Amino acid sequence: MSCRVIRKAHARTQLIEGTEKSVLARRRADGLLGNNILQQAGFQFDIEIHLGMGAYVCGEESALLESLEGKRGTPRNRPPFPVTNGYLDQPTIVNNVETYAAAALIALNGGDWYASIGTKHSAGTKILSVSGDCARPGLYEYPFGVTIRQVLEDCGATETQAVQVSGPSGICVAADEFDREIGFEDIPTAGAFMVFDHRRDMFEVARNFVHFFQHESCGFCTPCRVGTSLLKNLMDKLHNDCGSPYDFAEIEKLNQLLQSMSHCGLGHTACNPVLDTIAKFRPAYEKRMQRLDFVPAFDLDRALAQARQMTGRDDPGAHIVAAEFGEDA
Repeated sequence: MSCRVIRKAHARTQLIEGTEKSVLARRRADGLLGNNILQQAGFQFDIEIHLGMGAYVCGEESALLESLEGKRGTPRNRPPFPVTNGYLDQPTIVNNVETYAAAALIALNGGDWYASIGTKHSAGTKILSVSGDCARPGLYEYPFGVTIRQVLEDCGATETQAVQVSGPSGICVAADEFDREIGFEDIPTAGAFMVFDHRRDMFEVARNFVHFFQHESCGFCTPCRVGTSLLKNLMDKLHNDCGSPYDFAEIEKLNQLLQSMSHCGLGHTACNPVLDTIAKFRPAYEKRMQRLDFVPAFDLDRALAQARQMTGRDDPGAHIVAAEFGEDA
C-alpha cells in the first residue's frame, strides 16, 4: 500500500471516528445515553467506541477482549468464559452490531414477529457483504433461507464458477450448489459473500487465503504458527510447478493436525479453502503436478530472487544454474 493510500485511509478513519463520537455526544446531551437516561433514576447505559487495528484473529471473542484491554490480540484459554470473566475480568457478553440491531427490532415488534421472518431454524434476516466479480457489490439484507443463486442474480453476477461464503474460513460453493440456502440448516455465515467468475483460478484463490491465514496467525500456539507456514509452503510449491501426489497427502495431514491441536478457530479452519477447492476444482491442482513422485520444493535460484530485486541486479551473473553444481544440485 502506498503512503498516499495510507494517508487517505487514515483520514477516512478519523472522519468516521469523529462522526461516531459526535453522534454519541448528541445522544448524551439529549439524555439518551449515560446516567439517568430519560430522567429515570438509576437507568444507566453508555457506548464507547474503540478503533481496532484490523487483526483477523481479533474476531475471536476473547482475543477481542484482550485487544480492548490494550494487550496483544491473542485468544484466551477457556474456561473461564467471558460470560463470567470477560472485559477487565467482569462478566461480559460479546455480540456484533447486527445482533444488537436485531434485538432492538425484537424489543419493538416482539419475538413472534421476528420469528415469522426467515426459516424454522433460522429466524430473522442476515446482512451479506457481497464482493468480487459482480456488477453491484455492497451490503444486502435477506431473510434467512435465501439461495446463493438469488443473491448472485441480485448483485449482477454472471458466469460465476464459485462463491466463498463466510470468508476464508467458510465454505466454497461450486456452480452446481447455487440452489443451497443461507441459514443454519444449510450454510451458516458471518456475512461475507465473495464471488468468483470463470476468469479466476481457484487454486490461486485458495493459495491467497492460505497466505492470509499464515500472516494473520497470532503465533500463540505452535500447531497454527508452524502449520500455517507449512501449508503456505506446500501451496507455493504447487504454484511453482513442483507438485506431486505426496503434497496432497501432506495437506490432509496438516488439516488433521490443525483441527485437533490449534488453540482457536483460525487454525481449525486454515485448511478449509484448500480442501474445498481440491474437492470441487481438482483440475486446477492437477495441472500443477508435473510428476507422480516426490519433487523437492527448494530452488536455489528462485530463493535468490528477492536478493536480486533488492540489489537491482538481474544479469546472468546474478542467476544460479543447477547444471553448474552437477545433477544433484
